[in-house]
Amino acid sequence: MVLGVAGGIAAYKAAELLRRFTEAGHDVTVVPTAAALRFVGAPTWAALSHHPVATEVWDSVHEVPHVRIGQSADLVVVAPATADLLAKAAHGLADDLLTSTLLTARCPVVFAPAMHTEMWEHPATQENVTTLRRRGSLVIEPAEGRLTGTDSGKGRLPDPDEIYDVCVDVLTRGAVVPDLAGRSVVVSAGGTREYLDPVRFLGNRSSGLQGYALARAAASRGAQVTLVAANTALPDPAGVKVVRVETTEQLRTEVLAAASSADAVVMAAAPADFRPTSTSEAKIKKADDGSAPALELTQNPDILRELSTTRPRAGAVVVGFAAETGDATGSVLELGRAKLARKGCDLLVVNDVSGGAVFGSPDNEAVILAADGGATEVPRGSKTALAHAIWDQVAPRLP
Repeated sequence: MVLGVAGGIAAYKAAELLRRFTEAGHDVTVVPTAAALRFVGAPTWAALSHHPVATEVWDSVHEVPHVRIGQSADLVVVAPATADLLAKAAHGLADDLLTSTLLTARCPVVFAPAMHTEMWEHPATQENVTTLRRRGSLVIEPAEGRLTGTDSGKGRLPDPDEIYDVCVDVLTRGAVVPDLAGRSVVVSAGGTREYLDPVRFLGNRSSGLQGYALARAAASRGAQVTLVAANTALPDPAGVKVVRVETTEQLRTEVLAAASSADAVVMAAAPADFRPTSTSEAKIKKADDGSAPALELTQNPDILRELSTTRPRAGAVVVGFAAETGDATGSVLELGRAKLARKGCDLLVVNDVSGGAVFGSPDNEAVILAADGGATEVPRGSKTALAHAIWDQVAPRLP
């Protein structure tokens, strides 16, 4: 692998990304720009990569480093990628070792931008990003948050762990597959809570891992992703807009709002089916006689069915999830097919959750049922693998 580091204050975060790569067993050549070395010195990169740092086209000239490094790479990731570096890459400039490496690389290339908001939003930068994406590079959307000094906004380098996950995803797939480029998608994740009083709630065991994997996978395929997350404790996926909610009604409001401009909506969240008809403003106390308070429930709105029947955006693909255990009325798949017909969505991902399987696990397996009668079995594997299998089904159905 090649880790390119451009000259931005976020260069220090690339040291943690490098550590993740080397600890996972990847062989990494670090190629910092001259400006990057003013933020983090060559000894740091050499110590963490266990290799000499490549800084000049004139070093080891007999090995032709400005060509060899790019030719031999399986992946090139530039983090941080400054506005200057993006401009040079988009226009094919090769005035140092890193930009020369980018021109000679025939492997997947990932850029993780970091800069001030005004620089990121400038039309020149946006045109350069569009150019790089059109040529097949993956340019991760920067995060929002604290920037240099007191400034805050979009332009922050995504969390190194999230950049690492994106890179591993690209390496696993062997290419940047931009089949969702230019598309807007909405993914929901996690489990909603319905409060009984200020401290107690009705909820479920959804961890949000599958929804986050779906969001991350869509971003790696070029989509603009909005993730509506209910009560999760997971870090924001790189390049994804995250909207946090608690209750089913909040989830419904945010999903419907985002769905109005979305090409696809994937409802991976687990909304609570019921909520209390009333919520106590004070903590409910135990009764001295040992009795328990009566709990009256009402049904929550069916968000998946509403999306499927109203289609906030005409032609949008709607995907639902069904966590089933099977019972006397039918098997897991039979119940799944009945739910698909009842909800009216285009695809339904059916999980067998007997014994609590799936919840909180890094792995998953499922059957993806289609409204046209098709069925795709996805064997047990990572939730990222299932996420890509789902997008593989969504992409050809997009309008």
